[in-house]
Amino acid sequence: MDMTLPSPGVLFAGLFFGLIGSVAFLYGKKQARFSPMAIGVALCAYPYFVSAAWLLWGIGFALCAALYYFRDY
Repeated sequence: MDMTLPSPGVLFAGLFFGLIGSVAFLYGKKQARFSPMAIGVALCAYPYFVSAAWLLWGIGFALCAALYYFRDY
C-alpha cells in the first residue's frame, strides 16, 4: 500500500470540484431538474476514483462545461 500524500494540485482539485458539485446538486434539487443533480453528483464523486492531477482537472473542467451546456435541460 502506497502511503504517500497526494500533491496540492490533486487536493485542491478535489476540494474545488467537490464544492462546485455540491452547489450544482443543491441547485438541481431546488429547481427539480435532473441534469444539474446528476452532474453535481459526478463532480462530487469522480475525485475519489482519479489520482492524476491533469486528469482531475481535465474531467472537472469537462463536467463544468457540461453543467453550463445542459443548463436549459
